[in-house]
Amino acid sequence: MMYDFRLGISSEFPCNYIEGEQERLLIVIDELIKQPSKYEFLMHQGFRRSGEQVYRPHCSQCTACQSLKVMVGKFEPSKSQKRNLKKNSTLIIKYSTEAKHEYYQLFEQYINTLHADGAMFPASKEQFNNFLFTRICDQVFIEIYNEDKLISVAVTDDIPNALSAVYTFYHPDYRANGIGVFSILKQIEYAQTLNKEFLYLGYQIDDCQKMNYKSKFLPHQRLDGNQWQIINKSL
Repeated sequence: MMYDFRLGISSEFPCNYIEGEQERLLIVIDELIKQPSKYEFLMHQGFRRSGEQVYRPHCSQCTACQSLKVMVGKFEPSKSQKRNLKKNSTLIIKYSTEAKHEYYQLFEQYINTLHADGAMFPASKEQFNNFLFTRICDQVFIEIYNEDKLISVAVTDDIPNALSAVYTFYHPDYRANGIGVFSILKQIEYAQTLNKEFLYLGYQIDDCQKMNYKSKFLPHQRLDGNQWQIINKSL
C-alpha cells in the first residue's frame, strides 16, 4: 500500500557522527499518531523516529547513513555473539508494555557517565520523555535484571511486521558485559517469537566506529539509495 505524506526539510546543523560534516533532516509533518502501518511504511523508506518526530537524513553532500534491518528469521549469532550470550546467561529478561518510574534514574546514570561528551548530556526528564516515548505505535520495554536489580532497558517499537530498536540504556557498571549487543540479541529473539520479519537497528554509518556494531548482526538488509540490499557477511 502506498501513502502520501507532507514533508519538511530542516536547516543544516553539525553532524553528530562524522566530524566536519553538516546534517539535514527530511521530516514528516503529517499527523501520524496511532497509525503504526503508516509508520512502518515510512521505516521501509528509511525513516526513523525520535519521540513523535519521524525523520530521515537528507544531507546535501553525504549519503553515509544507511537504514539497517536484521532478517530475524535467518539470523545466526556469530562466535562473539554466542560468547556474549554465554557471559550474560545468568541475567534475567523481562518484558513490559508500560514504562516504569525507575527507568529514568538508569537513563540518567547512563548518559551522564558514558556519554558526557554527547549531544544528550546532561540528561533531563524532559529529554528522556520527549526522545524515547511515542503514541505512534505500541512499545515494549525489554528489561534486564541481575537478580532483582534493573541494569538495562531496551526501548522497542512494535510495528506490524517488525520491531524497531529505539534506544538502549544500562548501568555503567555493566559496560564490560556487552549489554548493548546482548539487548539486540534479545530483541531478535523476541521478534522471532512474534513471527516478525525484521528488527530495525537505525542507521549504519561505516565511517563512524561506534556505530559499526550493527553490521555484525547477519544477515541484514541495508537501504542503499532506494533499494534494500541483502548483506550476508561482515564487510
